[in-house]
Amino acid sequence: MSTSTNTDKDLPLREDIRFLGRILGDTLRSQEGETIFQLIEGIRQTAIRYRRGGDESARSQLEHSLDGLSAEDTIAVVRAFSYFSHLCNIAEDLHHNRRRMAYSQAGAPPREGSVALALQRLKRAGVTASTLREFFERAVISPVLTAHPTEVQRKSVLDCHLLIANRLEERTRIVLTPEEREANEATLRRAVLTLWQTNELRTFKLRVHDEIENGLSYYRYTFLREVPRLESQVAEALEKDPEYAEVAKGLPSFLRMGSWIGGDRDGNPFVTAEVTQHALRRHSAVVMEFYLTQLMTVRGELSLSFRLVQVSPAVMALADLSPERTDSRLEEPYRRALTHIHARLYQSALRLGCCTQGIEVDEAEAYDSASEFAADLELLKASLYGHGSGLLAEGRLSLLIRAVSSFGFYLAPLDLRQHSEFHAQTVAELLSQGGTGVEYLKLAEEERVALLVRELESPRLLRSHVSCFSEMVQKELDTFDMAREIHRTLDPAALPNTIISKTDSVSDLLEVALILKEAGLLLPGEIPHLGMNIIPLFETISDLRGCGAIMEKLFSLPLYQRLLDSRHRTQEVMLGYSDSNKDGGFLTANWELYKAEKTLVEVFARHGIEMRLFHGRGGSVGRGGGPSYYGILAQPAGSVNAQIRLTEQGEVIASKYSDPGIGRRNLETLVAATMEATLLDRDRDLHGREQFYELMEELSAYAFDRYRSLVYETPGFEQFFREATPVSEIAELNIGSRPASRRQTQKIEDLRAIPWVFSWAQSRMILPGWYGFGGAVARFCEAHGEEGWVYLRRMYQTWPFLQALLSNMDMVLAKTDLVIAERYARLVTDDTLRETVFDEIRREFELTSHALREITGQRELLQGNPTLARSIRERRPYMDPLNHLQVDLLRSFRAGEEGEAVKRAIYLTINGVAAGLRNSG
Repeated sequence: MSTSTNTDKDLPLREDIRFLGRILGDTLRSQEGETIFQLIEGIRQTAIRYRRGGDESARSQLEHSLDGLSAEDTIAVVRAFSYFSHLCNIAEDLHHNRRRMAYSQAGAPPREGSVALALQRLKRAGVTASTLREFFERAVISPVLTAHPTEVQRKSVLDCHLLIANRLEERTRIVLTPEEREANEATLRRAVLTLWQTNELRTFKLRVHDEIENGLSYYRYTFLREVPRLESQVAEALEKDPEYAEVAKGLPSFLRMGSWIGGDRDGNPFVTAEVTQHALRRHSAVVMEFYLTQLMTVRGELSLSFRLVQVSPAVMALADLSPERTDSRLEEPYRRALTHIHARLYQSALRLGCCTQGIEVDEAEAYDSASEFAADLELLKASLYGHGSGLLAEGRLSLLIRAVSSFGFYLAPLDLRQHSEFHAQTVAELLSQGGTGVEYLKLAEEERVALLVRELESPRLLRSHVSCFSEMVQKELDTFDMAREIHRTLDPAALPNTIISKTDSVSDLLEVALILKEAGLLLPGEIPHLGMNIIPLFETISDLRGCGAIMEKLFSLPLYQRLLDSRHRTQEVMLGYSDSNKDGGFLTANWELYKAEKTLVEVFARHGIEMRLFHGRGGSVGRGGGPSYYGILAQPAGSVNAQIRLTEQGEVIASKYSDPGIGRRNLETLVAATMEATLLDRDRDLHGREQFYELMEELSAYAFDRYRSLVYETPGFEQFFREATPVSEIAELNIGSRPASRRQTQKIEDLRAIPWVFSWAQSRMILPGWYGFGGAVARFCEAHGEEGWVYLRRMYQTWPFLQALLSNMDMVLAKTDLVIAERYARLVTDDTLRETVFDEIRREFELTSHALREITGQRELLQGNPTLARSIRERRPYMDPLNHLQVDLLRSFRAGEEGEAVKRAIYLTINGVAAGLRNSG
């Protein structure tokens, strides 16, 4: 494809960016004055001259032009460049949507990551209809939203972004009259002005309640409508294919959103039983409000008269129950039936304690369950089909039925999560209060397991009305008591999982089982019943290496096998990408995760237990991020198996799901990847895989040594990290309810992985996404000679795991900028430490870039992804001033200039750099 063709395709994008830039410039002139506008424009032109023209004198000029700005002028400059990054993001997202639509309308072949292409590949591979039906019957594809604090944007700002995106899309989707075009531009100008006059920063520390509302906004933006649409789209694609048409009939819901927001207690003391209960109530309120609104819309559409169509007796019976008796409605049974359904649903919402619209309705019997509500809707659908009105049935009504199947009365399953230490302490106090005389925390692992099994098999409870527990343990018990009530009053599916952070023994799982028993969520006996999934989370390198042995011992317990019988013999395991990366580096973390999955597949198969993996990925590559489609395809054989859950975190949630079209596209890639990974499983037939595994083990060992040598064995490295990045300032930013560190220490081990990765990204070193690979390859090729390069190239050409790994690393290297990073390094007060550490980082970057080119055959970074390369290239001139200003502001702040304006400017630069990088957390 020629460059001119690419340029032509990107022309609408450049026009949109220029158009939005002009509006922003006009807003700056009117709000800040001509002097500030010219200052900002001068900085912009200098940055462009340096980045696009290679003018080295412009770099020095850029740095000096930012010196001596007043605090107010600095804030104006920072806000201008930050907002330009945000507007670029909006234009890029629109352009990608526009390109995809043009591609499909042109009758081009299905694109990579689409369900249509996945179905084509399945047919070519000889996958039968019965195999595909079995896949969908078992399928659980679940993105899980979390509240990890790298989403620095406020909801008010996101709402402005959505308005701008909708109006910009309107200009390209339809032909506007001159008056309409003028009105459209006026709306855009008002939106940009509103944006400029809205504080991007929160003036208070984010509370869990705020995080819950932020998460729920994406259901309103996207999920409530797009999940049913995507499932309908899949059914239609199957129906059009003669070989797979039978699979489309009664296609079950397979896409399930999930959430941690309000249920994740690990390290967050503000998540209590009351907060979790509030989250669940808000979940129900949002979904009920959606259903009630949709019912009224469907009611408005179905004005059919029984004088003209043969309505089924079942629908007529529903209509007769309606309180609606006006003459104008007597011959419209569908409308009267929907009025009755609406009244029943409203009563259900009231019973669940939901805050709905507050309308007055006649008394009606509440629905006991979402399935009962869906059954009434199915009666309407069947009746419509019965008199030849299938077109009406397959519109909004069918989408509503699919929504009920996906979201129930609880919207999304909420997970509980807590650190294993808390569970151990809870069990210790339960045993003490129960009069066992056992000092549980002093027992060896084998003794703990034996004791826990005895207690789980016993019908007696350890708690009584006179039991007295510590505040911490009482909070734990309150949470599980609340869970029992939710199971009773709402739906067990609303709160189905409890996740154990830092699992490193069998007793960690049995402790939770005992707590569940005390709460009435595990019933002992000959045929015991387990009311929640107990999910171990393996996070560190050592935990990943030991997870197979732990699950083997667990499954060897007859008691646990009987408990799994009540959970459809399915066990979920969560793997942590963030802490393993911080612990062992990029390459080793990815390899240990891969090996852990392989081991778990073997253990589960040996015991005849269904495995579902939950991938705890972040937005950045350093926390397991990167394109989900290729990430799923890179999983080892048998590890996906029609079921996968994965976290969606930080600013990636907004970039993926705030726009409905982009949201549906991202959800579709998850579905397509899960289909292909399960039914094609390319890794199973990988030629020479055992040799590949041996070579990767060697490479990983070298990378581990290289990474640990820098991060954990270099004297003073903690000081370098804290002075060369804005990690301390990020901890003060009001972007999350959770503390930045697990303990009040300066140790890297105690810092959460989120600020660790986020801070390196701000300084443009982005070390967690690549460090150690280049040095490992150098040692590997030193040991194997020229054959080493041959091995690595062959592995890359045929192994999806290495392809995905290097593709993600390629992206991170392209976003890394050591020229800017060097300015951050100058913030380190110890000259010797700075030179020692930064020289190592620079050397490793050069080795890694060289290794990537040699293995992939690329001449330059992102050669295989010109769209992303162009995006990064276009953004750099607008990110450079933000980074330069951030360095100067950090220096001033740390020197004692602690005014509110300086702090605000620092936080604004953090916001702007995150917007420019897009997946920094």
